[in-house]
Amino acid sequence: MIWEVSLGVGAGEIVALVGSNGSGKTTVLRVLSGLREGFLKVTRGTVRFRGHAVAGLDPAQIVGRGLAHVPEGRHLFPGLTVRDNLRLGGYLLASRSQAREALERVLELLPFLRERQRQLAGTLSGGEQQLLAIGRALVQRPSLLMLDEPSVGLAPRMVAVVFELVARIRAGGVSVLLVEQNVRQALALADRGYVLENGRIVLQGAGAELIEHPKVRRAYLGL
Repeated sequence: MIWEVSLGVGAGEIVALVGSNGSGKTTVLRVLSGLREGFLKVTRGTVRFRGHAVAGLDPAQIVGRGLAHVPEGRHLFPGLTVRDNLRLGGYLLASRSQAREALERVLELLPFLRERQRQLAGTLSGGEQQLLAIGRALVQRPSLLMLDEPSVGLAPRMVAVVFELVARIRAGGVSVLLVEQNVRQALALADRGYVLENGRIVLQGAGAELIEHPKVRRAYLGL
């Protein structure tokens, strides 16, 4: 559960939301993207995106407004090809030409996906699947991309690739809300950050400042 969580992401920002397992990070993203099935019930508060209230809209409507969510675990279709997984990201776009253009932009950003277009998604490595999941979300042409633990389970080399991709996505004009257990790298990359504990935000500030905060260094960096 989360209580009195107030956060914002400005245009062109990378904002990190960090905290331990069970702190409520994934719940925050699910509320923002409208994934409220099962036990998750919003009792109060509001979600505003680009000046408009989106609380109560279904997930497809929220995606259509420009907010994309890459969940932990990627949720690809392993029996479909890389290209077909990417094409599914554009199903809400207004026309086939828009979908083709969006797909082409992602293939330019992630050229290895062009080389693997006919390969089944389930045969990719874990890191490659993460990049595919991010690419599929980008085909939606979002203005805000939410990433839930994109580095989890990846080798250090692929973690570096993922974080470098996040920086390039922001450079391309897409804001990013990054949920991460890799606190040091997330805050080093982020313009601003929030620390979540037991469903409440306990610290917030510039990413570089939070790295040096005694509480963060003691609780999350082992210093």
